[in-house]
Amino acid sequence: MKRITLITSTLLAAVIGSTFTAAPALAHHDHGRPTTYLLTGDSDSPVGSKFEGIGADERRGVFYVSEVTGGEIHRGTVGSARTVEWLSGDGTDGRFTARGITVDKAGRVYIAGGPNGADAGRPDLWVYSAQGTLLAALRAPGNDVFLNDVAIGPDGAAYFTNSNDPQVFRVADDGSGWRASLWADATDTIDRQVGFNLGGIVLTADRSAFVVAQGNVGRLWRFSTRTATVSPVATGDADVRNADGLVRQGNRLTVVRNFSKMIATLRLTHDGRRAVLLDQEASSAERVLTTAKTLRGRILYVDSKFDEAVASAPYEVVTDPTQ
Repeated sequence: MKRITLITSTLLAAVIGSTFTAAPALAHHDHGRPTTYLLTGDSDSPVGSKFEGIGADERRGVFYVSEVTGGEIHRGTVGSARTVEWLSGDGTDGRFTARGITVDKAGRVYIAGGPNGADAGRPDLWVYSAQGTLLAALRAPGNDVFLNDVAIGPDGAAYFTNSNDPQVFRVADDGSGWRASLWADATDTIDRQVGFNLGGIVLTADRSAFVVAQGNVGRLWRFSTRTATVSPVATGDADVRNADGLVRQGNRLTVVRNFSKMIATLRLTHDGRRAVLLDQEASSAERVLTTAKTLRGRILYVDSKFDEAVASAPYEVVTDPTQ
């Protein structure tokens, strides 16, 4: 295992295709909780099943995982290694693929559709109740939208990143029905580059901003929640290329660097303006981890299977990224 540890004293003072074949009994456990969660694959998919997003409901102890191949949404609980298909895909509610997921305080589940809306008439995103009732299936404004990840803002609305143009969309029911609107357009600040642009998104500790990853160039950006203005996060010489999922625990920011197969740990200021690299740790060479979320004190990482032309079981969410 490759591991690099960095200590920067100056800044540290300033910041702080088939169903699964493995049985649940084979999963390791940590104080009664599984360390590996098994996802059900799609036996009808010619490329197997591939996954990306994960949303966590801390209050209810459940998590949701999106399937890229088909758009199914899987649901698991902290205490069981077995997950279930919660929402079907393959055109259900217009969903043929799915990416990032988050959950609000009411248990509502927000799903980013990636390129789903590239075909006219298909939604870019969905909102479901905790019981699985469809609340909204919406198109985002614009013609070149790839909704990647989503986070809940201080106002209770959901904010979706666009991997094509440097934009963030706001989704909420403000009393007159659910609506998706362009909240921040950073085209005058962030250059659109080849590949996936804006991806992972987290709210800062003081709730004054979102920190957003631009993985194709290895940068982090700060979006003010009050003004929607954008500025770079000062990260020094930290390497965060291929940054995908972001997880904030207090002032500790975990960056999942998918195809780089690294997990970066940074100490982030409470307002998200600066960050110091604390550690770079190699993730498993056998996995391409994408998004991650915290649930009941642990980080859950999605094994995407993106490195397999035809994905094969077992399909897993793991708590140890190095295994």
